Amino acid sequence: GAMLRHLARKLRASGPVTVAEYMREALTNPGQGYYTRRGGLGESGDFITSPEISQVFGELIGIWYISEWMAMGKPNSFQLVELGPGRGTLTDDILRVFKQLASVLSKCDVSVHLVEVSPKLSEIQAEMLTGGKVQPNPKDKAAYMEGVSKTGIPIFWYRDIQDVPPGYSFYLAHEFFDALPIHKFQRTEKGWREVLVDIDPEVPDQLRFVLSPSRTPATQNFIQPEETREHVEVCPEAGVIVQRLASRIEQDGGAALVADYGHDGTKTDTFRGFRNHKLHDVLSAPGTADLTADVDFSFLRKMAQGRTATLGPIKQREFLKNMGIDLRLQVLLQNSGDAATREQLLHSYDMLMNPEKMGDCFNFFALLPHHRLAHPDKKDKPESKPPLPPVAGFNELLLK
Repeated sequence: GAMLRHLARKLRASGPVTVAEYMREALTNPGQGYYTRRGGLGESGDFITSPEISQVFGELIGIWYISEWMAMGKPNSFQLVELGPGRGTLTDDILRVFKQLASVLSKCDVSVHLVEVSPKLSEIQAEMLTGGKVQPNPKDKAAYMEGVSKTGIPIFWYRDIQDVPPGYSFYLAHEFFDALPIHKFQRTEKGWREVLVDIDPEVPDQLRFVLSPSRTPATQNFIQPEETREHVEVCPEAGVIVQRLASRIEQDGGAALVADYGHDGTKTDTFRGFRNHKLHDVLSAPGTADLTADVDFSFLRKMAQGRTATLGPIKQREFLKNMGIDLRLQVLLQNSGDAATREQLLHSYDMLMNPEKMGDCFNFFALLPHHRLAHPDKKDKPESKPPLPPVAGFNELLLK
C-alpha cells in the first residue's frame, strides 16, 4: 500500500527508525494512518472495546466517579475528562448514570472535556453524545469544538490534555495508553540495544526488525538501572501524560481511572497488531491494522513520581465485582422482557468477567490525592478523625 511505499522510501533514505516512530506513522500519519483514516472501532472494525460490549461497564464507571465525588466531600463542580473517547459510548453510558442520579448531583456543576485527535472520531462522538448539537470553535479557543449533551451537559473537544482548563477533574483513560508509541529494547552481551524497524535487503518493500549497532538516546533515558528483564517496552508518551495527570490532581484535586490491558512490569514482548479481530503481523501492511502494546503499570506508578497516591492494577473482573456488577446484572435480567436481550446480557457479562476473555487481561489503576487515602495530620489524636471511606472498585462499593 501507499503507507508501505512511503515508509520504504524513508528507510532507504535515512536508515532504520525506532518502533515508536514506526507506530506513530502507521497509526497517525495524516494521509494513511490507521486511526486518522478509519478509526476501526466496533463490531465492523478491528477490535471491540468493553463499552461497545455492555452498557453496564460504563454505568459502573459512572458510579465510581460519583462515589469518589461523595468521598471527597461533594465539591460543587467537576470536569469529566476522557482521553481518547473512541465512539463516545463510554461517556454516553456515564452521562446516563449522571442523569439517573441527578438528585444526588443537583447542586454540582458538571462539564465534559474530550481529548481527541481524530477528526473522524470526534464527529462520531458529537453525533452520539449531542445528536448533532455542536459547533466548531474559532482557532483562538482552547477547545476546537463544543456542544451540549442530550442530557444538557456542556461538552468540549481538545487535541491535547494541556488544552483542558485546570480545575477539579475526574480523568478517564480507557484503552488509551495501549495505542501510544513504544520503544523496544533488547539486552545483549554488549549491553542494551534498541529494536529498530528497517527495510529487508533480501526482499524489496518488506520490513524487518534489527538491533541498533550501539546505544541510542532512548536506551540511555528509558531503561531503569534495576531492570531484570531481557526485553523491555517503554512508552515515554504514557510517562509524560501520567506526570501531567498527577500534577493536575495534586494541584486541583480529583482522580484518574485508567482501564487497559497490561501488566505490572513483568511482561516483555507484547507489541501486536489486530485486523478484523484477528492477530496481524505488526510489520506487514502498515496503516491497515491496529497496533498496540500492553501497558506497563509499574512504569505509570513510577511516573506519578509520588505526586499522587496510586491504586492497582487490579483485574477487571475484581474491579467490576467490587463495583456491584452482579447485582446490576440481576436487575437488568429481571427487567428485560425477551430471551434475546437476556442472552445478550449474559454473553456480555461473560466477555467482561471471564478470566479467559477480558476478566484477567484488563486492569484498573487509579491516581488519587494522597489525602484521599491517609489523613495528612494523623500525628494528632487519630481517634478524632472519622475513617476515610474505602475507594470503590479497589474495595467493595459502599454507597450511603
